Amino acid sequence: MSKQKKTGKKIPENTTGSKNHKFKNWHKAVLGVTALALAGGLFWLPGVNMAGAPEITVYKSPTCGCCKKWVDHLRDEGFKVITHNRQDMGRIKQSYGVEYKLRSCHTAVVEDYVVEGHVPAKDIRRLLEERPAITGLAVPGMPAGSPGMEGRYQDPYDVVAFEKGGKSSIFERH
Repeated sequence: MSKQKKTGKKIPENTTGSKNHKFKNWHKAVLGVTALALAGGLFWLPGVNMAGAPEITVYKSPTCGCCKKWVDHLRDEGFKVITHNRQDMGRIKQSYGVEYKLRSCHTAVVEDYVVEGHVPAKDIRRLLEERPAITGLAVPGMPAGSPGMEGRYQDPYDVVAFEKGGKSSIFERH
C-alpha cells in the first residue's frame, strides 16, 4: 500500500522524500567506479605492484644463502621480487653485459637496468628515479656488510655504474 500526503497524492513506498536522495546514490556510484578504475589501473601497470614498488627479477644459484638474504632485503624494502634459480650464472651475466671484474653471485633485472651483486635497495631506487644512461649497477665480489652479507664486519664498498663495453664509474660509496 502507498503512503498519502495531505494533498492526496500517492508517494511510492521506496522513496525517502529527500531531495538529496538521487545525488547521494549517484555520488556513491561515481566514487565506486572511480575506485575500481584506479585499483585496476594500478594492478595492470607493467613492472609495478600495488604498492608502487618496481618488480625486480633475480637470477641466482639455488644453494646460495647470501643471495636469499639479498632477496629478503629487497622484499623488506618493498620491492616485488621474482627469483629464478639457475645453474648457468656465467651465461646470464654475459648475456646482460656484466664484465668479469664486476661480477658477484647473483644478477637481477629491474625495468631496463641490470643489478649485479649486493646493491642496496636505496641505490636501486635512486637508479630508477634518476634514470642515468647506463647498463646497470654492480657491487663486485661479496663485501662484508653489504645487504645479504651482514655480519660482524663491515668493509667499505662501492656501487659501480657500468655500461656494456667496460666503461664504469662510482655510483655510491658505502
